[in-house]
Amino acid sequence: MIPSSNSRHRDNNDPPTDARALRSREALRAALLRLLETQSLEEISIRHIAAEAGVGHATFYRHYSGKEDLLDDVATAEIERLVSLSLPALVTTDSAAASLVFCEYIQDHWRVWSTLLTGGASAAMREELMRITGDIAEQWPHIDHWMPQDLRRALSIGMIIEILVWWLRQPSPQPAQEVALIFDRVIVQPLVNDGGA
Repeated sequence: MIPSSNSRHRDNNDPPTDARALRSREALRAALLRLLETQSLEEISIRHIAAEAGVGHATFYRHYSGKEDLLDDVATAEIERLVSLSLPALVTTDSAAASLVFCEYIQDHWRVWSTLLTGGASAAMREELMRITGDIAEQWPHIDHWMPQDLRRALSIGMIIEILVWWLRQPSPQPAQEVALIFDRVIVQPLVNDGGA
């Protein structure tokens, strides 16, 4: 479900650079996100997505082979946003506030993350999170830690996914503030405070 090196994106090897193509892709991604707020992926048709985006079917198919392909693109963008929100928690003095920003983002995009993490794509999401986290983490300052960086990243991603899946599956979900506390105490604090051990 998540893009790989042989992604189904029609223009994956040559991403659109002209403004109109970029606007069309962004409109299609935004349309799917809006529709996912009120409907499941199975209920959404390509016709609905194109209409919501204000583009024709031909434009949709110029960019994506189907709605799953569009979801892959949305997933990659969402993961990049999520990772960019979570990494600051590791280098800030107020990790609780950074954890809350992370959890509020999930809460604000509940339907999308529920679709991505509880719709049977957990293994693919974990792999994509690892890839993107690695790419983004290279841009952040190195944290001295007794645990190898790649293992620390793998364990952190695993815990993040497990906490999010647990939260997303709750019949009466906890507020973002409570999950942020769990996130901060279970994931962030052990990584930040145990650096010199």
